[in-house]
Amino acid sequence: MRESQDEKWMRHALTEAQLALKKGEVPVGAVVVYEDKIIGRGHNQVESLKDPTAHAEVIAIGAASTYLGSWRLSGASLYVTLEPCAMCAGALVLSRIDRLVFGAKDPKAGACGSLYNIVQDIRLNHQVEIVPYVLEEECSQILQAFFEEVRQRSLEAKEGNKNGNAE
Repeated sequence: MRESQDEKWMRHALTEAQLALKKGEVPVGAVVVYEDKIIGRGHNQVESLKDPTAHAEVIAIGAASTYLGSWRLSGASLYVTLEPCAMCAGALVLSRIDRLVFGAKDPKAGACGSLYNIVQDIRLNHQVEIVPYVLEEECSQILQAFFEEVRQRSLEAKEGNKNGNAE
């Protein structure tokens, strides 16, 4: 079966997520595509940059804006491995991106259908087309593996503290 264009670009977002994973960041990756070309890339760098706004989407949108020399990204699509949070959904609306394609839903913080739907709120001056669940399995897998490892390390640290304090 031939891979769809959305799957093709989502694989690039997954590559970005792998870069975040290598840095110990929550593995979320994003790319902005315009006229069949990636014009912005990003992966989570919150811990690396000590910046709560350094989400994959914000970094990719910033790079795309720099590339085009404009904050208006009309005609562009954002591919991201995890449903955007409220901050990133707001950035999508403000940047005038046309399409959002995401992999895994985020039931705890998703603002593009799960908890809220900021990008399609008709009270705002721009709405974004949403294409959910592209390569959902792969996008979910990398996040699940990361958080399982975090939980395991936390458990081991607690066990180490118990053993260390007992002596």
